[in-house]
Amino acid sequence: MYLDFAWRYFKAKKSANAINIIAWVTTSIIAFATCCQILVLSVFNGFEGLVTSLYSSFYTDLKITPANGKTLFLDAAKIKEIQNQIYIGQLSCIAEEKALLQNEGSQTVIQLKGVDSNFTKVNDIASKIIKGNYNIGNVENPMMVVGTGIQDATGIALNPAFGPEELTVILPKTNNQSNDPLSSLSEGTITPSGSFSIQQDFDNSYAITNIDFVKQQMDMQHNEFSAIEIKLKNSAEIESSQVALQQLLGKNFIVLTRYQQNANLYSTMKMEKWAIYALLTLILLIAAFNMISALTMLVLEKKQDISILQSMGSSRLQIKKIFLSEGLLLGLIGSVIGISLATIICLLQLKFKLIKIQGGSFLIDYFPVKLMPTDFLLVGLTALTVTFIASWFPANKASKQVIELK
Repeated sequence: MYLDFAWRYFKAKKSANAINIIAWVTTSIIAFATCCQILVLSVFNGFEGLVTSLYSSFYTDLKITPANGKTLFLDAAKIKEIQNQIYIGQLSCIAEEKALLQNEGSQTVIQLKGVDSNFTKVNDIASKIIKGNYNIGNVENPMMVVGTGIQDATGIALNPAFGPEELTVILPKTNNQSNDPLSSLSEGTITPSGSFSIQQDFDNSYAITNIDFVKQQMDMQHNEFSAIEIKLKNSAEIESSQVALQQLLGKNFIVLTRYQQNANLYSTMKMEKWAIYALLTLILLIAAFNMISALTMLVLEKKQDISILQSMGSSRLQIKKIFLSEGLLLGLIGSVIGISLATIICLLQLKFKLIKIQGGSFLIDYFPVKLMPTDFLLVGLTALTVTFIASWFPANKASKQVIELK
């Protein structure tokens, strides 16, 4: 009944044309705000999915790190026990440290990552090789793959026509007790075999070689590692697997998920997403003021109707519900229009890549979008909540009107 009254009032011609104008302006603002909110959330979802896919080429589902210090100790039996857990797919032992890479007159600081033969089974690094091939060699003949940023910074050619290049890598010794600074460093030669391109942060920092070479140069013990990287059988069960593995290992180890390994990036993306969403919600507040004006004028125009309804036995609550329904109707129409328009734009963007990213320096040249049902629910509830609050004041005024029949 209340929506029927609200719909009749919405369609009916008002004595003051300004009421119609304000009502449609209010609906338009709600449509604009909800459309913008869906678009912004969808674009952020798209970028988040893109970044997650890029980082998943390097960051694994889970990573075991030491609770204290830079290295952890795990014997072969313990590693085998971890491998035998039902949720573990593959694991790789890591020895990682900052190093100085030199190539003739060029040098740069890198993050040298020593990995075992299972490393390509826990991530997709091998598929990101763009020049040369993935070959990390062995302790007698160490080789490495470098990020494209490191390749450019040190002038690594990777040209088979010129023969293999020999680079110098300088690493700190972890267990050195000498007071001589020079004796705390090790120097070795290594041959580049290929270069990879994932994302600028990785390309400018990381080089990958075999774990035995790194451990030899750093004087690490046979059961000493920097981390253990793990790929799960089912990545959807990452939180439960993290808890189970943490209980197995105890307090001397920390088990990190892919998101926790790069918490700053993901938290910043989330913060930016919801900050912009909050700013766009302010547009709905502007619509709320327009709605208060439109409904207040409608209450004044419908004084006689309200008096007739009261004389027929309608309670104050029923009168209030009629005008609350009028406000919610405006919010519902605006939300449906805005969300529908945003959905059409997103679907067109997904199919035709209409809106491009300017500059041409990013990995893709268009804005990625990803539609999520929770965003539609959130935006719709936000719009209806704001319109309900805005409708409350004129509806309350209408319910308190004194009967005036002439």
